[in-house]
Amino acid sequence: MSGKEEIIGLAQQYLISSYNRLAVVFEKGQGCRLWDTEGKEYLDFLSGLGVNSLGYAYPSVVKAIQEQAEKLLHISNLFYIAQQAKLAELIVRQAFCGKMFFCNSGAEANEAAIKLARMYAKKKRGIQAGEIITAFRSFHGRTMATLTATGQDKIQKGFEPLLPGFTYVPFNDVQVVRNAATDSTIAVMVEPIQGEGGVQVGTPEYLSGLREFCTQRGILLILDEVQTGIGRTGRFFCHQHAGVEPDIVSMAKALGAGVPIGAILARDEVAGAFVPGSHATTFGGNPLSCAAGIAAVEAMIQGGVLENCRKMGDYLGERLLRLQQKYSFIKEVRGKGLLWGLELDREGSQIAQDCLAEGLIINCTMNSVLRFLPPLIISREEVDRGLLILDRVLSRQ
Repeated sequence: MSGKEEIIGLAQQYLISSYNRLAVVFEKGQGCRLWDTEGKEYLDFLSGLGVNSLGYAYPSVVKAIQEQAEKLLHISNLFYIAQQAKLAELIVRQAFCGKMFFCNSGAEANEAAIKLARMYAKKKRGIQAGEIITAFRSFHGRTMATLTATGQDKIQKGFEPLLPGFTYVPFNDVQVVRNAATDSTIAVMVEPIQGEGGVQVGTPEYLSGLREFCTQRGILLILDEVQTGIGRTGRFFCHQHAGVEPDIVSMAKALGAGVPIGAILARDEVAGAFVPGSHATTFGGNPLSCAAGIAAVEAMIQGGVLENCRKMGDYLGERLLRLQQKYSFIKEVRGKGLLWGLELDREGSQIAQDCLAEGLIINCTMNSVLRFLPPLIISREEVDRGLLILDRVLSRQ
């Protein structure tokens, strides 16, 4: 592989500058660690933004990808795909009765959820211009529909005119949803935990209240679990902590353990609104991505990963609370499982960059919230090592 400077030069010459890239080029990974092209080791507390929940080079996932690549990479959805059917069964058995649609990303999954909700409302309730209620500070994707659903001006700026059909309300407040709903409301779409929105945790009462309200009004409850799903909070889906079932749940990120794949699961009645020709994708649910998904899901449910996530999540949360007691500029610690945020009374991006320089990968959301998304296989020793680096960086503030 070429050297770091050459790679960065090529990227700057030939790639559209839509990212604020950090000047690091990674070459390999193992477990919770990464190595760059210069041989420097890093401890990853970000998991590729929640994608690498099994860390790097997880044996059963690597084996599944290798074996599938030798047999069949892709076949169109004009045919039945064995791996797709098996992965759907695995997920449904961990979730609720319904049917699945596979795509390539979280944004595509949320796009499918929005389209399915609109189609269902037309067929079931005769609503031709339905409104979907979403939350301020939410993040649902970068397509035109999903960035419109996203309740953040900075994500939408420059892409006007936005699509009609979305209303925004404060997060974690059922009453404002009740007040915002009209006869044209067809769905409420929220994240159980707003990851990009600063790790804002939806309470069990909030989620159960939304479920009750949506059921009363005949409105669909759509839960965006792109970041929180597939084990991130210690249960297969985050909404399971609250004992609720959505009408549609979206997922992606950790589903393929690094291979691009997204999906929605919808209750049977709702799923029936899609018929052949309603919605489609060329690459979605192909044999390779689904083989990776099968291996990832099986590891989650059979390999003790969820139990480790719960234990290490509790431990990480306790250690972060100790840091809050030590540093007065830490305003709040919040999270669940292995998704945590430290809200500061100051801008946090430089702190994240300083951690990177010392070999710890984290990031900053909403300008002042340090976010932690380590692989679910992380050990106690690795948590200690990572927080030792963080403590050292914070001590210089």
